[in-house]
Amino acid sequence: MLPDCSLYRAFIFSLFLVFSTSWTGWCTLNSSVDKFRNQTVSEKQIVRLARFDHLIRYFCNFSYFEPNHKVSPDFIRALILAESGANPNAISNKKAFGLGQIILTTGQKAGRELAKSNTHFRYVSKAQLKNLRSADLLDPAVNILLVCYLVAKYNYKFDGRLDLVVSAWNAGEYTKSLSLGKHAPYRETENLIGKINAYYIYLLKNRVFP
Repeated sequence: MLPDCSLYRAFIFSLFLVFSTSWTGWCTLNSSVDKFRNQTVSEKQIVRLARFDHLIRYFCNFSYFEPNHKVSPDFIRALILAESGANPNAISNKKAFGLGQIILTTGQKAGRELAKSNTHFRYVSKAQLKNLRSADLLDPAVNILLVCYLVAKYNYKFDGRLDLVVSAWNAGEYTKSLSLGKHAPYRETENLIGKINAYYIYLLKNRVFP
């Protein structure tokens, strides 16, 4: 008998139940989701997130790729909690910076794309976006704008599938498995999917930020 690989995943706009498949990658992903299933958001984390909530709400209010399609603020909050614990000065050993743990080359590419757009943002200038430096990624406004833009991009590209959106975020949008409709088969990526999924569901259920 095949193992039960059923898996609850929170998509960016709704929740779906994914049943067992023949691809064993779902089983390893399922174990990561189970690992973080009971993850909660502490009062301390809520206080940390609250400092940036005006920026999250503001930058989530734009339709970056599709008219009337906006990124869920709770998903952005979940990603920030999973990546940095809402620490704007976080720097990883892989040189990922700030709240969303963005690598400079990824941020620079996204910044140039945003600088060419017709949309003007409060808190962040086009000149800053065009010439991003690593120090800019420690600016909460810059970081959150880039997080919202990139999540919107991956959401559009991968039809709102949380596993693929997070895979693109963590392993790169051109990872081979993504072109096959499968998440990146790395333990780090699977754990991040599980962690973001858990935070996202918790925030949605408990309406921590109404």
